Order: sequence, then structure tokens, then C-alpha cells
Amino acid sequence: MDNLAYNLQTVTDKKSGVTRLTLTDFRNYAFLRMEAGLRPIIITGENGSGKTNILEAISFLTPGRGLRGARLCDIKRFTPAVVDDNYIPSNASWAVYSQIQKNGEDFEIGTAVENIRHDEEEEIGIYNKRIVKIDGQKISSQTELGQYLSAIWLTPQMDRLFRGGSQPRRSFLDRLVYAFDNEHAKRTANFEHLYKQWYQLIKNSNGRTDTLWLQGLEENMAAIGVAIAAARREQIARLNRFIETEPDDIFPNVMLELDGIVEKMLDTLPALEVEDFYREKLASERKKVLYNDNIEGVNRTDFKVFYKKKRMPAELCSTGEQKSLLVSIILAQTKCQILYQGFAPILLLDEVAAHLDDGKREALLIKIKELGLQAWITATNKELFASLKDNADFFEIKNNTAIRR
Repeated sequence: MDNLAYNLQTVTDKKSGVTRLTLTDFRNYAFLRMEAGLRPIIITGENGSGKTNILEAISFLTPGRGLRGARLCDIKRFTPAVVDDNYIPSNASWAVYSQIQKNGEDFEIGTAVENIRHDEEEEIGIYNKRIVKIDGQKISSQTELGQYLSAIWLTPQMDRLFRGGSQPRRSFLDRLVYAFDNEHAKRTANFEHLYKQWYQLIKNSNGRTDTLWLQGLEENMAAIGVAIAAARREQIARLNRFIETEPDDIFPNVMLELDGIVEKMLDTLPALEVEDFYREKLASERKKVLYNDNIEGVNRTDFKVFYKKKRMPAELCSTGEQKSLLVSIILAQTKCQILYQGFAPILLLDEVAAHLDDGKREALLIKIKELGLQAWITATNKELFASLKDNADFFEIKNNTAIRR
């Protein structure tokens, strides 16, 4: 056994994952409960039966907006009421409860949405608020979830990751950063909030700009933006070092880069100088933002991936190669996290058979088994996972129920 395999084994002897999952009014499920082992969980069923919804529920046990990036109000189970022959959707909230195990310790994590009533200027409204509890105690920030659980997902929608706009790639990268820097999720959310405030203030100024307020927003945006860029750079460097020293034996080696003005400046300049530049740039482009929202900054940074052997950018590779490159990144991230964070992420693999050919699929399953990972995998055909017959839990989704097979 080589050093990497030995070091990984010493960590994964103590496994991590979800051992009980309970859904209430979540997507198509009025109620669902699943008991699982700390090993692969294969979920099969017809298209539209709700397999992906289970993976999405698990993704909400980690920081962020979940696997689909959906609005909170769109996740609740659709239970229409009839009023004067018209169907009116109900305002029922949804909840996800879990029991998890991390390195031999048990925890309870739950998240739910509450409908909050508010009165403003004599208008009554309802807004959705997500709450999170750990061991029965409400926490103030989702950031704390990263201390207990981490998840990486691969979905059919990610087939277009390298050929579309930069936003999905940036989000994918930021989720990789979350696992090593729990505060990164808070920073990205804060930056987005500040940017919206800044934009709206400029848009609604009607020539009477509140300079002091704008300066305050720009100062905060610059400081948070540089911290975001620094965290991204650190994660890219970590993964590149790992891939260079521990290349995968099956999946192609990749090289990762950041294409962003702030990240590139940090290669040669101190952070404080980059902050000053960023703040001045935002101030100089106040008018431009009204006509072109593509202001260069951390909210426009692109995540570039290259097939190292061919020296080819991922967007020019074949569809099959792109899928394999994604798996390479996920495996490198997983091994890095095991070694440096001391616990493995959960893999959420939606319709993995659609991503890989038979050979690559079997190779991935072998690696999941060797690494001792808990992976929640969906498919329409159970037979594709015959090699895991004695090493996985199998469920079939039928009539909104999970039946153990």
C-alpha cells in the first residue's frame, strides 16, 4: 500500500455520513424516512419518481441553496386547495431532519422553512425564512453546518458546466472552497447582498448620489471581495499541488486556473493594495454599471479547467472527456478533504450512468468503495450497480415511498 492509500485508510476507518433522513412536505414527499449505512446508497425508480429530490434534501444539510439552487418557496410540496373552483397552492412549510455520524460521533441536523408574516405600510405579506438546528439548538448561520457535513454533487445539468456561462463554474468552485473555509459561504452571500445594495443605490439616485453611503459599500465590497479571491486561490493551489503529486490512475489529470482580475492581482501584489484598486475601480464604474452589469470583479471570475495530457481547455474536449474531468476534480477534492479535514464528504451522484461509460462508471464505484465513502447514487436501472451488491444499500422509489431492496 502506497503512502497516499495508507494515509487515506487511517482517516476513513472512521466514516461519516447520513444514517437517517426524514423529509416532511419536501417536493413530492408528504413524509419519507430512510435508514442508511455509511456506504453507498443506490436509489432507483422511474423518471419523475422523486429520486433527485432525496439528493437535494441532503444537500440542504450543508451551507448554501442546495443542489438545484431553488427558491425556498418552490421546494414545498404542492398541495393545492380549491377555492371557487380555482386551485390555490398551500403555504405549507417543508423540513429535512437527519441523524449523521462524523468520525464515530452522532449528531442531529435539521433544516426547515417557516412562513413569516409581516406588516409593512399597512400591507400584510408572507416571506420564507430557512432555519437550521444542530442537536436541537437553533444556529444563527448556515456556516456552522460545514463543521459537521460536507457534500459534493454531480448532476446531469452539470454536463454543460464547461460550455455555458461562468456563473455555474464559479458556484461549483465556491462549494469546493466551503469544505476548507467555512466562512467562504458567508462572504459570498455578503458580497452578493452588498453588490445589490450598491447597484440599487446607483440606479435610484436620480443624479443625487449619496457619496458617503456608496463609499462605505465599496469599501466593504473590496475587503470581502479580496478575501473571496484569496480563498479561491488557496483552494486552486491546494488541488493543483495534490493532483501533481498524486495523479489519478484512471481519470484524466487536470490543471485548474482562475480567470479574474482580483485573483490575478493577488499573484504579485499585497492584499491591501488589491483592496485599494478594487475600491477605486468600483467607484470609477458607478455610471457604467447602469448600462453594463458585467463589471470585472470576484462576481465575474471564471474557473478554468484544462485536460493536462492534451493541454486542452475543458470546453474544447468531448462530452465524455468533460464528464471524466469533472469526476477527476471531485475525486481530488474528496481525497484532499479526507487528508486535511479529517472527514470525507458525502457524494451525491444523480443519474451517474448518464455521465460515464461502463468502464469509467465501474472505476468510480471501485474508488468510492476503496475510499469508504457514503455516496447517494440515483439511477433508473439497478443492474448497473451489480458490483456493489454486497457493499451498498438499495432502495426503490415507488408511490412517494422508499422501499428497501
